[in-house]
Amino acid sequence: MVTKTAPRANSKVVGWERRPKGLVRSRSARAAGLAASLVLLGLVNLASIAFGSKQIPFATVIDALFNFDPELNDHLIVRSLRIPRNTVGLLVGAALGLAGAVMQGVTRNPLADPGILGVSAGASLFVVVGIYVFGVGTLLGYVWFAFAGALVASLVVYFLGSLGREGATPVKLALAGAALTAFLASITTAILLIDVATLDQYRFWAVGSLAGRTPQVAAQVAPFIAVGGLMALVSGRLLNALSLGDDVARSLGQKVGLSRAFSAASVVLLTGAATAAAGPIGFVGLTVPHVARAITGPDYRWILPYSAVLAPVLLLGSDIIGRVIARPGEVQVGIITALVGSPFFVMLVRRRKLAEL
Repeated sequence: MVTKTAPRANSKVVGWERRPKGLVRSRSARAAGLAASLVLLGLVNLASIAFGSKQIPFATVIDALFNFDPELNDHLIVRSLRIPRNTVGLLVGAALGLAGAVMQGVTRNPLADPGILGVSAGASLFVVVGIYVFGVGTLLGYVWFAFAGALVASLVVYFLGSLGREGATPVKLALAGAALTAFLASITTAILLIDVATLDQYRFWAVGSLAGRTPQVAAQVAPFIAVGGLMALVSGRLLNALSLGDDVARSLGQKVGLSRAFSAASVVLLTGAATAAAGPIGFVGLTVPHVARAITGPDYRWILPYSAVLAPVLLLGSDIIGRVIARPGEVQVGIITALVGSPFFVMLVRRRKLAEL
């Protein structure tokens, strides 16, 4: 007698993991979750303006927002320091979240983050060169050097990854990015060891911070983040096709090289602008897309907007913690995101089975 083996539990392979069919989210549930995330972001925004290294009564904060009096010191702190800082945090957080999600889709690597293309290393090197060679000493000066370095590094990585018959494959891009990052980091370290004064200026930018960011900084990086963000959101369908593999994407009519170049260009704009504005900040672009994917499933048309909303929540929340725990001083946001993000990411990886490349 032939016995039939019991079928395995209903499941289908999507993205990097095997997910039960019952967990596939409906459009209305995803939309409701995105709306709830926007409400959470609004609350974190308000908290970012209300709380800081200096205690200001909440009523005074509200009064500063709607009845600004330039003669009052607390009003000046809210308007001149906290609101610009909050604005930069929103822009940088959204940029890093989108860049991380796109980078993971382009490389098909669940451990990819915006720095995998050497963007952060290129920005850091050019900032050091700006300080050491040209005597740049202001945040407004750092912005343009950092963005130029991010652009040059990304172009070099894409050129190296495109060599060979198969073009720019995810593995070659990742290897080229890792090699260039190590090379640029060694040059940066050599310059810093030569000149102590450059090291003193650079270390305050390199730790990753929102402190002292002015409206001018936000205005300079906002156009790049807006263009890069639009490109990233548009690339959702492209990333869905690329996640199935190059051969399947081609069979669906996708121009794989062009799609990958378009998506990578959005990463350059987003990461370059974010790094220029706040310095290299880790774990935001790595962790948040996984949280978004856990909520929405593998569809990048939803992962991308969720990442754009949840990443500022993490960044601004970390910034609030850094300002509150060390009053009257503060701990830089780059340190807090690493402390908060690393154990959370370890827990996420342990609970969710991620496939290898």
